[in-house]
Amino acid sequence: MTRGFTPMDDLEDFFLSLPQSNDPGCCEEASPVLLVPRDSPVTRRGFLGWLARLAVGLSLFHLPLPAAAQRRKVRLAFCSQLLCVIPYEVARSLGYFAEEGLDVELVYMRGGTAAMQALVGGAVDYAATSFDVALSAFARGAKIVRFFTTGRLPLFALATSPKRAGTLRTLADLRGKTVGVSAIGNADHLLLVYLLRRAGVDPDSVRYATLGPNLFEALRVGHVDAGMVQEPAATLIEQAGGRVLVNLMDLKDAQRYLGGSYEFMGVAVRQEEWEARREEMRRLARALTKALRVIHFGTPRLLVDALPRELVVGGDRALLEKILARHRRSLYPRDGRIQLEAVRRVEEIQRQAGVLPREVDVRQIIDNAIVESL
Repeated sequence: MTRGFTPMDDLEDFFLSLPQSNDPGCCEEASPVLLVPRDSPVTRRGFLGWLARLAVGLSLFHLPLPAAAQRRKVRLAFCSQLLCVIPYEVARSLGYFAEEGLDVELVYMRGGTAAMQALVGGAVDYAATSFDVALSAFARGAKIVRFFTTGRLPLFALATSPKRAGTLRTLADLRGKTVGVSAIGNADHLLLVYLLRRAGVDPDSVRYATLGPNLFEALRVGHVDAGMVQEPAATLIEQAGGRVLVNLMDLKDAQRYLGGSYEFMGVAVRQEEWEARREEMRRLARALTKALRVIHFGTPRLLVDALPRELVVGGDRALLEKILARHRRSLYPRDGRIQLEAVRRVEEIQRQAGVLPREVDVRQIIDNAIVESL
């Protein structure tokens, strides 16, 4: 059911979770938007109390959202990776799409490539995929453009099996070892090769085991020495005694090993429909921007409440809340502006791996005009 307001039992947690200092824990300045002048005598706690009371008052009026019949139907396809879907489900559940006059159908696809194929083939209006997928499609002739970003880090961590945690402490220790990846040529494999080269390790000195996306159990029991895992596998491996060598879901590790943020999840449209869909894209971008702010300043409980029950990891709410509390301010940007340097890091890794069929000017794939017009 679409909700237009934050659940009442989360209001206090939501407002008191706003940063109390200039350190938001994600290596960037905290600059929450205030509705009173900076030199006002109103205290922060007084302001937050007033804001909470205002929200309560507004909720009593039950201000109507646009009628469903008046909303514009939009189909948005994306991969089904849990941490990728958070901004989209938050925007839908909290009514932000509806507030913009949109009836957004989130189409869960079996991977980002399938979502991109649906966009190029005209089956959906938009596709939200990793930039790796968008770049590969563009290089092969797909006429697409990305106009909004919802993820600024790759969703991978390099972890050891519990049996190897005592002996595998650095990337250099992986020489001669077996490392699990989803598939050769996939994003996790390319990132692993890049990490090894940066550490001075010959990628050919490492054996690769292709185990699909669910390699947690093989890593836990020690069938492989290390593996490129996502969440919740990364957290569960640590709890089982494994060691995380590199966590690319952490902004500090990304800056250390990749040089900074890495364009990951974002929304693309067909180039020829840019002008016709411009206002629609602005509405979509406004809704997703609201969702990104909730992700940064809301409580993990509020975010999990926004998800369909089927997506909660094994029914373990506490685990999912822990994962979001740990990663949300690193993984998700404050707004949808695409950073050129983050895009170029993806292109560099694909180019070094030799998977791009031709030279690509990444500036042709991205356009911040929609975000800048908000």
